[in-house]
Amino acid sequence: MIFHVVTLDDWLRVPERPYAPRTLAEDGFVHCSPDESTALAVADAFYRDAVGPLMVLLIDEDALDSPVRWEPAEPAPAPGASPSVPFPHVYGRINRTAVAGMLEVERDARGRALGLKLWS
Repeated sequence: MIFHVVTLDDWLRVPERPYAPRTLAEDGFVHCSPDESTALAVADAFYRDAVGPLMVLLIDEDALDSPVRWEPAEPAPAPGASPSVPFPHVYGRINRTAVAGMLEVERDARGRALGLKLWS
């Protein structure tokens, strides 16, 4: 599994189409994380001001229609993530059939990511 942080509103915006975040057009790929702890570090570093539920998509890399390349973080890893760990970058849209599940990011009142829990 690879992991992608997204607001619930963004994930649900166009449910009948493959998921394509703004960063796909901006960077040429969808930023993902190699594990839960790195996804949590990304959520804490870049999504503190996110409104509404913050989710982590659990993506089955083998079920993706788009290619995945394991590369250094662009431009640098989130604070708390190891700089030596390669990150999975999805070069295209994420077909929704590749999403095996979701976790919700538990946050405090200031938006800091505290942990992950199963989403129901």
